[in-house]
Amino acid sequence: MAVWVLGDGLSRTHGPLAARPDEPVLMVESRAFARRYPYHPHKLTLVLSAMRHLRDELREAGRDVAYYRTETFRDGVERFLSEYEEPLVAMEPASHGAGDRLRELVADCGGTLDLVRNELFICSADRFDEWAEGRSKPYRQEGFYRTMRRETGYLMADGEPVGGEWNYDAENREFPGSDYDPPEPPRFEPDEVTREVSAWVREEFDGSYDEPPYGGAWADPEPFRWPVTREAALSALESFCADRLVEFGPYQDAMLGDEWAMNHALLSAAINLGLLHPAEVIERVLEAAREDPDVPLASLEGFVRQVLGWREFLRHVYRVEMPELATANRLDATEDLPELYWSGGTEMNCLSNVIDGVRERGYSHHIERLMVLSNFALLYGVEPRQLDDWFHAAYVDAYHWVTTPNVVEMGSYGSGAFATKPYAASANYIDRMSDHCSDCSYYKTKTTGEGACPFNALYWEFLGRNEDDLRSSGRMGLVYSHWDDKDEAEREAIRERAAEVRGMAERGEL
Repeated sequence: MAVWVLGDGLSRTHGPLAARPDEPVLMVESRAFARRYPYHPHKLTLVLSAMRHLRDELREAGRDVAYYRTETFRDGVERFLSEYEEPLVAMEPASHGAGDRLRELVADCGGTLDLVRNELFICSADRFDEWAEGRSKPYRQEGFYRTMRRETGYLMADGEPVGGEWNYDAENREFPGSDYDPPEPPRFEPDEVTREVSAWVREEFDGSYDEPPYGGAWADPEPFRWPVTREAALSALESFCADRLVEFGPYQDAMLGDEWAMNHALLSAAINLGLLHPAEVIERVLEAAREDPDVPLASLEGFVRQVLGWREFLRHVYRVEMPELATANRLDATEDLPELYWSGGTEMNCLSNVIDGVRERGYSHHIERLMVLSNFALLYGVEPRQLDDWFHAAYVDAYHWVTTPNVVEMGSYGSGAFATKPYAASANYIDRMSDHCSDCSYYKTKTTGEGACPFNALYWEFLGRNEDDLRSSGRMGLVYSHWDDKDEAEREAIRERAAEVRGMAERGEL
């Protein structure tokens, strides 16, 4: 039996590649798959370079690796079966339906494919289903997180949470000030393999996305910087533990225009590829905190919650809620995604800064994703599926299993699977947690009239437009009390300004 290693399962320590050390290996680069979305060139470079590096490492270790660069996966499978005549085994892909499609493809080519458990997560499907049984939606991430803490023993002592509290999120919402100087994030210089992949990506896809709505979105990114080997990924983990863990917590929700990385771990791409396992990441961070008394418990717990709580929770909510989750749209949002998401063409400083960062690096941190990019699209009324597709294409760490619950449910309040309120906010939140408003062309304190921040009118118009759906939510009572204070003249001015903002966005004048 041969092991088929997929592009998001590049682990030598887990799965059939580890369990079958003497079997042949199949790896396929599919050009057609790379064209499914207008992917950021750094995302394609990351995946393909990581695949080729794993190929070379396996071959150096004596493994027989059949590595094919073909137009389609079918072409690669047919070639493999003609040369090897071996049944195949692979880890079950995390994306909905992918396993069934691969199994059917191999069968059509005259072979067999055995799919085994995806070991690149901590919580198994059976364990999550056991936890969820009998629970009504919305699922509560906090309850799942506490269950996982108890079962793994992470940050537990004698059956109780270390420090006496389960969650220290309230301590992790500080703004450091515009002059804050966080540690320099690690950069991994491309080697010959990565340079070769990058050149091929640019040659193959350069100019492919020059027409609207893409508008040459990925025309001039920064030099590639991400880890593409397990060795480099482990180095990135050590860099986080040594340089940024101490202040990760208090400033994890802060946004500074000149500091794209802040104190974030920057490990999501490596974990989602399989270069790092989430359990080893958590355990190394816990070990680093034991070695360094300056690491506050709030930073440590905040990180564990992101990996053990949030990542694992989203993976399984996606699994049980698909395929309906992908097209969920309970607020009936119908607007097209503004072209500025591809071009960055806006005078709104927060949006422009974040989108330019995505264009340059294929990355922004989680609060920029939720409270700038998703928040604006939510208020604007963007159809959730369109926003999800953009995230999937634009981010180096994006896969359907992670973008869909984050974007469609969390960011767009799309399905009712776990979100208990829409994450909608005006300029007041962005001003409190960033330095974007200080030199913006728009006025953060104005809601209507010339120069008023688009977030403000869109926020109030969003509340008015969705009043029938949102007012009854217990978590929305306070904001609707403020809406009630506005007379009809104020509301009409808000609606007019919101319509003006949409018109400006459609004309590329926002």
